[in-house]
Amino acid sequence: MLTQPTFQFLKDLAENNNREWFAENRPRYEIAKKEFEKFVEALLKGVSEFEALPNTTAKDCIFRINRDIRFSKDKSPYKQWFSAAIGPGGRHSGRIDFYVHIQAGESFLGAGMWNPTPKQLAKFRQEIDFNPQALKSIIETPEFRDYFPEIWGETLQRPPKGYTEDHPDVELLKRKQLFFMHKYTDKEVTSAGFVAEVIKGSRLIKPYCDLLNYLFFEETEETFEL
Repeated sequence: MLTQPTFQFLKDLAENNNREWFAENRPRYEIAKKEFEKFVEALLKGVSEFEALPNTTAKDCIFRINRDIRFSKDKSPYKQWFSAAIGPGGRHSGRIDFYVHIQAGESFLGAGMWNPTPKQLAKFRQEIDFNPQALKSIIETPEFRDYFPEIWGETLQRPPKGYTEDHPDVELLKRKQLFFMHKYTDKEVTSAGFVAEVIKGSRLIKPYCDLLNYLFFEETEETFEL
């Protein structure tokens, strides 16, 4: 269970994002970090009931709190949140997984197509062109849209090359990213049932993740012999 002191640490870090303050408050960070690790362990246990997670530990899933500032104008050394990628192999798998973000006032569960390669985006659009119902039967159900009302990601102004404005699913074809989110209040995050709630959301969005993982990593290229 995540507690208020963890949120307070993240709030204080947001206001004092420098190495001197962090060093002085490292004991608070270690306590908060350990609490988040236990939270992720509980998530892995629950998610493993419907998602194979062989040899995946909490440490495999949790992202470092240090920011990569090499190419950023913002030189703040630390993230203002804890986050983890829940899926086979954790954060380095390269596959579509369940992303959990814990931040004061900004916590959420999210998943979907975020930064696809050109090849992956082409496969996504081909699927929308030939078999749109595979995706729409997942993301257009009332249960799904009620839980994941927020969609993040870029959209083209015009149809991509090879498609026309009168295509029945042109809005999906224009998507460069299609990432769904469910936000949680701080009160929800610190409640006793929060682990079960995130597991519920992960189970709900799993079919969408499965479809993307199939398209991007498992679908074989068709070959035709003359």
